Amino acid sequence: MKITCSQSELLKGVNIVSKAVPTRTTMPVLECILVDASKGQIVMTANDMEIGIETIVDGTIHEPGIIALDAKFFGEVIRKLPSSDVTITVDERFQTRIVCESTDFSITGKSGEDFAKIPTVTRNNPVIISQFTLRELVRQTSFTITDFNQANKMMTGELFEITGDMLKVVALDTSRISIRNIKLKESYDNKKVIVPAKALNEISKIICGGTEDMVEIFFNDNHIIFEFENTTVVSRLIEGEFFNIDHMFSGSYDTKMTINKKQLLDSIDRSTLMLFKEAEKKPIVMDIDDMKVTLSMNSFIGKMKDEILIGKTGKDLRIGFNPKFFLDALRVIDDDEITAYFVDHRSPCFIKNEDESYIYVILPVNIQEE
Repeated sequence: MKITCSQSELLKGVNIVSKAVPTRTTMPVLECILVDASKGQIVMTANDMEIGIETIVDGTIHEPGIIALDAKFFGEVIRKLPSSDVTITVDERFQTRIVCESTDFSITGKSGEDFAKIPTVTRNNPVIISQFTLRELVRQTSFTITDFNQANKMMTGELFEITGDMLKVVALDTSRISIRNIKLKESYDNKKVIVPAKALNEISKIICGGTEDMVEIFFNDNHIIFEFENTTVVSRLIEGEFFNIDHMFSGSYDTKMTINKKQLLDSIDRSTLMLFKEAEKKPIVMDIDDMKVTLSMNSFIGKMKDEILIGKTGKDLRIGFNPKFFLDALRVIDDDEITAYFVDHRSPCFIKNEDESYIYVILPVNIQEE
């Protein structure tokens, strides 16, 4: 094999596919990036058996071929080459020569035929959304999932549910729920799948386009495919039935609070200064009355209190929350003003806008000791 590509194009390809290189594996070939120039295009591929990524790299094929190169070392070599054309030559013993201007590396590769190719999945009737929208969906939901290795697989994935021209994305853990609803430009057949949040996070790091740059999403029984520009990402789906959360949304509440988002975020953020250690569990206490909400925290260090003017309907309420959970939700909401709904001090708080394009559910904590 012999190919020539610019250093920047090679580096772009390495950066994209390396997100699917496993950190630990019993199959050494999966620690490689596959460079395949055997079919008229230069294609880089990585696969950790849960998520596979391939991307087309612009360049010239002088002699077709295929090689698997150690991802970490190959990536570092390309990253540190001059910004010029790079020629990669592979002989019949998989010895690989990488030449760029006066720099000349010789490394040993592996047979590309032994590489685990990404699954071939039928592509029919894609759901089309913009790269910007997909990136925002992930940003505004995936923070809810903090542990990708927990035993309950359902909590390591996000629900993608399509009903006509509506897409709902849901992520949850034991203390909170994040929901985003968006209207699609077309109607599609109803679908309901659970996508690993880890795969969605990696995709959101790759896509960088705006509202005019599209992503095509394909579904089948076991996989979901994301195609954009010259890149394809294939992820296994999580098997099983997602949690039924519909019973939580009765629509009734006893207290409704409207408040400036930045003021609330800044106040809660200041309260975390009272935590002696990051792992210290102290709630932020909210005392809601007709004119204001008083936020307070008591800890080993001392006490903190803050007041913010609000709009309120319903009953006065005293309730406590994990401050991190509230901060996580507030940081991804783009509105200047938010509305929170409460039932009582033991029931979840619902933060949502009027058309319910976003809903954040946060469970309270016991504040009797406070």
